[in-house]
Amino acid sequence: MARILLGVSGGIAAYRALELARLATTSGHAVRVLMTPAATRFVGPASFEAIVGAPVLQDEFERDPLGGAYPGETRPEHDPIGHLAVAERCDAYLIAPASANTLAKLAAGVADSMVTTAFLACTAPRLVAPAMNDRMYRDPATQANVARLRERGVEVIEPEEGALASRGEYGVGRLPQPPTLLQRVEAAIAARGEGANGGPLSGRRVVVTAGGTREPLDAVRFLGNRSSGRMGLALARAAAARGARVTLIAANVALPAPAGVERVDVETAAELAAATRERAADCDLLLMAAAVADFRPVEPHAGKLARAGELELRLEPTEDVLASVAAQRRPGQVLIGFAAEHGEGAVERARAKLARKGVDAIVVNDISRSDIGFESEHNEVTIVTATDEQHVQRSSKDAVAAAVLDRAAELLGASAG
Repeated sequence: MARILLGVSGGIAAYRALELARLATTSGHAVRVLMTPAATRFVGPASFEAIVGAPVLQDEFERDPLGGAYPGETRPEHDPIGHLAVAERCDAYLIAPASANTLAKLAAGVADSMVTTAFLACTAPRLVAPAMNDRMYRDPATQANVARLRERGVEVIEPEEGALASRGEYGVGRLPQPPTLLQRVEAAIAARGEGANGGPLSGRRVVVTAGGTREPLDAVRFLGNRSSGRMGLALARAAAARGARVTLIAANVALPAPAGVERVDVETAAELAAATRERAADCDLLLMAAAVADFRPVEPHAGKLARAGELELRLEPTEDVLASVAAQRRPGQVLIGFAAEHGEGAVERARAKLARKGVDAIVVNDISRSDIGFESEHNEVTIVTATDEQHVQRSSKDAVAAAVLDRAAELLGASAG
C-alpha cells in the first residue's frame, strides 16, 4: 500500500483528521503525521501516535525517532533531516484541515513549521483540504491563495457546505468526510502510477460489481435485497489505491463511486450480466460483490398492480453471471465471487460454490449476524480458495477489502507464474 504524509493545521476540523488517519491505517496505508503548533490546541499528538503507530513531528529541528521511515519500514542507519526524509519517502502529502493561515503560507512559500517546510520539500502529489469559516474562505485573499496553489499543481479538495463551528453559522467551509479525503489521496497516487512497492496492481484492469439488483414486478414495485454497495465500493477503492484501472458496475447504489473509478450503473440482473460480460473479457481481476437476484418475475406487469386480494407470482431463474463469465475466462484472469450465507455451514457451502462455479476464490460472510454484512459499515469474512481458507475478523469494510485485494494480488501473481 501507500505511504501517506498527513499535515494537520489549526482548526476545529482537526478532529476529523484523527478519523482520516484511522481510516487510512485500517485500509493498509502507512501514515506519518505532521502538526502545526496551533493544531495541538485542538487535537493531541498522542491521539495520532496511537492510531498510526509512529511519532508525530511538530518542529523542523526536532529529531525523528524513525529517521523518516514509515510504519512497517526499517529505520535507516544514518540520521536524516526529518522534514526532508518524511517528505521524500511519501507517495502523497495531504494537509487536512488546511487553515486560512496555512494556505497563505503555502501560497507564499513560507517554511516556518514542519507542515510547511515538508510541503516545499515534497515532490509527490500534494493535496490541501481547506476548512474554515465561510467568510474567511470567500475572502479574495484566500481565494487568490487557493488559485495560486492550483497553478503550481497542488490539488485542492474543495470544502463542503453545511453548518459551521460558530453557533448559527452556515456556509462553505466544512472539511469533507474522511472517506472522501482518503479517496482523493488514493486517486492522486493511482493517477501518478506510484505507491508502496510500485503498486501491486499497477496497470491491471479490475472490474468490481456492487450493490443489489432489482427485478420489476410492475412499473413501481420490484424484488430486491438490502445490499448498500459499501463492500463493492471499498473493493473498488482498494483496487484503485493499488494502481489498478477500475470499472465499477453499480446495481442501484446510492453512494458515490471512489475518485478515479469508472462507474457503470445497472438495475436488473440481466443488465448487470451484460455489463459484466462486456468488461470482464478484458479485465485481469473480477470481484463479483454485487448481490444478484436468483429469480425474477416471469411476466412483469406493464402498469401498476391493483390491490385486489391475493397475488400469485411466477418466478424464473436469472443467469448465473459469475459461472458464465468463468466458463469463458481467458488464461491469467482471476475471478473472485462473494457469497452471503446464512448460519452454520457457510464455509462448506462456499467451498461447494467455488468448485461449481469454477472461480479462484469465494469470499463468504454470515448474514444471520446483524453486526456485519448488508447495510453495515463492518464485515467479517472467510476467503476460500482451492488450497486454503483465510479468516478476516470483524473490521471495517475498507479493512476487509484490503485483505481481499492482498489475496487477489497473490492469486494474480500465481496465475502469471
